Amino acid sequence: MIKHIDTAPVIEAFAKNCECPVCELYGKTEEGYLESFLGGSVMEPDVRVEVNRKGFCAKHFLMLYGMGNRLGVALMAHTHLKETIEDIRKPTPKPKRWGRGAGDLHAPSCACCDKLNNTMERYLDTVIYLYETDSSFKSLLKNGKGLCVPHYRELMSRAVSNGKNAFAEDLRGIELANLEKLEKDLEWFTLKFDYRNADKPWGESRDALIRALAKVSGAKEV
Repeated sequence: MIKHIDTAPVIEAFAKNCECPVCELYGKTEEGYLESFLGGSVMEPDVRVEVNRKGFCAKHFLMLYGMGNRLGVALMAHTHLKETIEDIRKPTPKPKRWGRGAGDLHAPSCACCDKLNNTMERYLDTVIYLYETDSSFKSLLKNGKGLCVPHYRELMSRAVSNGKNAFAEDLRGIELANLEKLEKDLEWFTLKFDYRNADKPWGESRDALIRALAKVSGAKEV
């Protein structure tokens, strides 16, 4: 299995055999970008202009604050606040007719979200590319636990829209097999609350609720 800058993160995430390797990729990428915003990259002119203009969504501002560098966050918030004030001082624009995609009007601007979305789109394409070109990765995918349902649907949509039907069929089979197993584990988890099953073994059901929540919603495993 050949690793390089584009494929290594994808291969490493799928090798962990977690409930959703794409969630794993997302979390590591998100953490890396947030650290970079508090590091030297924020002093780069193009990054600084973007941060000043967009700022961060509520989630990412709170995550940045929680990283302990209050001065760094304060400096970014201050320059973004100044630019926001200047923007609000401008004359109110004339109303526009919003056509298809008007919901984007209410989408929060976020320098981190934009970078994340672009990178994750590339990673999803890399998953399909590795499946088609690397037999070792194909085995990792087939022997894994599938993806969380939101990322499964996103990857399936990408595969189908690009005519990757063999990949889509394999991914569907992998996802169904793992969801069906998880459903049985979760059922036994609930049945263990019946006193008649108290002395029976848990099997693989002890953490079924945590795994199910991660699987159906994409929530990080506790």
